[in-house]
Amino acid sequence: MRSDLVKPRWLGTHLLALLAVAVCLGAGYWQFERAQEPSREVVDSPIERLSRARPLESVLQPGAYMSEDEGNQAVRVTGVYAPERQRLAPALSPEGEKGYYVVVPLVTGEDTAVAVSRGWIPESAADSADRPADVPEGEVSVTGWLQPPDKAEDGYIPVDTPEGHVARIAPSLLVNEWPYRLYEGYIILGEQRPADAAAGSGPGLRQIPPPEPPKGIVWNWRNVSYAAQWGVFGSAVVVFWLSLMRRELRESGSASGQGGQEGPEGENGRPEPGGGGAPSADAGGGDQESVART
Repeated sequence: MRSDLVKPRWLGTHLLALLAVAVCLGAGYWQFERAQEPSREVVDSPIERLSRARPLESVLQPGAYMSEDEGNQAVRVTGVYAPERQRLAPALSPEGEKGYYVVVPLVTGEDTAVAVSRGWIPESAADSADRPADVPEGEVSVTGWLQPPDKAEDGYIPVDTPEGHVARIAPSLLVNEWPYRLYEGYIILGEQRPADAAAGSGPGLRQIPPPEPPKGIVWNWRNVSYAAQWGVFGSAVVVFWLSLMRRELRESGSASGQGGQEGPEGENGRPEPGGGGAPSADAGGGDQESVART
């Protein structure tokens, strides 16, 4: 006899259950893969060589949004520095020492500029940072690494922001300091032609390249928990599916067992009409004996 579990009304249930399990497994695997990726709020692209620098205009347009994964690109741009608008942004050195990035606008058009981080100075040199190594006059060609705007948690947060300082290198803040239409990102100076003039006239600027992207597996435990939840959902689907099939088999077996107990008797246990058949031999013999005695 064909099993009830392969009847048409059950085929849709099987298909739906298999589809639900496949969705849960796929979503769980996707979350597990994402759990091994760096956070999307950090730059995770490798640092390009300066020899592969491209024109800034071909990578980013003024005012256009810049995502984190566009960081560390090598770019080159030509313009004129505006040294009177130089600002300091608090930052930590790779060794964890407090200091400042020296940021200056590089004017690339009539009303357009890009922020250039010329280098880093220690906190003790901030008082004389009004005149660090002088920038060259006239047109300069800058090659460096494009970076997205710094976030509030980058570097360290000073108690206050004195005049001539900004809290971080971000166009949303610099637009209040400079009368230019700014690029969304900024450039970490790598090479410059011509070089700074009178390099020894102020505090030394330490060039700090962009940070390397995270190496190895950086676990995102939130995504790990999502993957575990999808695994639980898939297991629940399987358990519910099996319970439905067991109940169906139990009910069908019970129904077939009751049907097998029916005999030739009727519903009230009485013999069916005509079920006695022909008279017995004993009955016939009794009649003959009575005739003989008579």
